Amino acid sequence: MKKKVLVYALSGIGDALMFTPALQLMRKHLPDTQIDALVMFGGVKDIYERTGLFNSVIHFDFLKEGALKSLLFLSKLIGRYNYTINVYPSNRKEYNIISFLSLAKNRGAISYIRKDKRNFGFLNSVRIEEKDNFHNVEENILLVRKMFNIKDYEENDLLFPLTENDENFAAGFLKRNALDEDELIIGFHAGCATLKNHIKRRWEPEKFIGLAKKLIKELNAKIILFGGPEEKELNESIITGVNNSSIFIVDSNNLAESAALIKKCAVMVTNDSSLMHVSAAMKRKVVAIIGPTNSNYIYPWHTKHKIVSLNLDCSPCFFYSPKPLSCSRTDIQYKCIKEIDVERVFSAVKEFIG
Repeated sequence: MKKKVLVYALSGIGDALMFTPALQLMRKHLPDTQIDALVMFGGVKDIYERTGLFNSVIHFDFLKEGALKSLLFLSKLIGRYNYTINVYPSNRKEYNIISFLSLAKNRGAISYIRKDKRNFGFLNSVRIEEKDNFHNVEENILLVRKMFNIKDYEENDLLFPLTENDENFAAGFLKRNALDEDELIIGFHAGCATLKNHIKRRWEPEKFIGLAKKLIKELNAKIILFGGPEEKELNESIITGVNNSSIFIVDSNNLAESAALIKKCAVMVTNDSSLMHVSAAMKRKVVAIIGPTNSNYIYPWHTKHKIVSLNLDCSPCFFYSPKPLSCSRTDIQYKCIKEIDVERVFSAVKEFIG
């Protein structure tokens, strides 16, 4: 029977990018196999279509469409595939149920250390054990190797191809703002996801302001602020706080244009966010400010990077889960991110640029 594979990449952009090394391995060893993807976010659809490695990328917003329309949509997938893969991490009962309802004989997913049974992990038929010291990329590669009996072990780069139009946008942005590629250009991403209290993973905007002032004054740096439309107000507050002509906000139309401009930056300073992984895909030097997350899972893959973290005894406490992020400390809530000072991040950036 011909293999027909459906990849469920229902979480965010960062998680989807961290599956692309495994995807490349799949396509190398399964050149004639039908490999489709089901995604929930438009940004993921764009990245996956750009890879050229999927036969089809299906976009359906389960959150927006509601239960009835979602069930009707899923009914059309029944029996169409004999393999499904839940991209790691996806420790949610909804994702496991969706995969089960496909009636695929081979349903691949990670066996999670935490809350696996509660989230119906047993509905999957091909599994590997999760390890806290493994990167998300490594988990995905190991799962794919087991599912398709692939003997090779290859750790490819994250894959996010850009077009000439994307590159032209980046060049045009520099020209419009009188920026020269020979100058020290440093990117900031002060935002991150906000669902389920993840906003608490953000380094405070006042500290990004302090860092920008220090970089401009001491290193004559130019700062570019990245972020989506929902982060416009945050970035404008940083611009106001810095009050200097050497800081700019990206006015891109999409993620790919932002990615092309990230390629122009010498260093990217970012929270634990999707743009951290986009920066890794662009092979930039990354200074990642990490609070409660296990950095073993998500450090910038295959690019030079520095993790700025306090490494508290209670960290990491955030392991992928449907449960909202919370802090059990009684002294300073979210101390792991709040007490990272400007000097610590500045030193990491300075080390990168010599």
